[in-house]
Amino acid sequence: MGGADATVGALAEVIGVGVDVVDIDRFRRVLRRRPRLADRLFTDAERAYAARQADPTRRLAARFAAKEAVLKSMGVGLGACALRDIEVVRDEAGRPSVALCRSAAGLADRHGVGGWHLSLSHSDLVATATAVAVRAVARP
Repeated sequence: MGGADATVGALAEVIGVGVDVVDIDRFRRVLRRRPRLADRLFTDAERAYAARQADPTRRLAARFAAKEAVLKSMGVGLGACALRDIEVVRDEAGRPSVALCRSAAGLADRHGVGGWHLSLSHSDLVATATAVAVRAVARP
């Protein structure tokens, strides 16, 4: 499962839209209380990307919001798959997209997802993500 580029050359039918907002200070407190939680939620690449930033928690919170938004866009919630199986990746221009593996890829296949559109944003207070799951439809 790739990002939005999976629908290039085809019309895209929207399967669902998911939105999530994360309170950054609350997320920071949770990560401090449970230091191993980040290893369960994020891939090595996501943690490495966040660690290069002045405030890694803002980037991790945005990625957590993205994972929840992806699940919501398929009409399921937390627990439907391992969150590490949903990864926020960036293309050469820095645009975020979704890469899925293992349980998340199977879930997306069962829901007919052929690609994604993803938007992330954060301030000092909150991180937000919007995920649009699309099904590729052949051009007439």
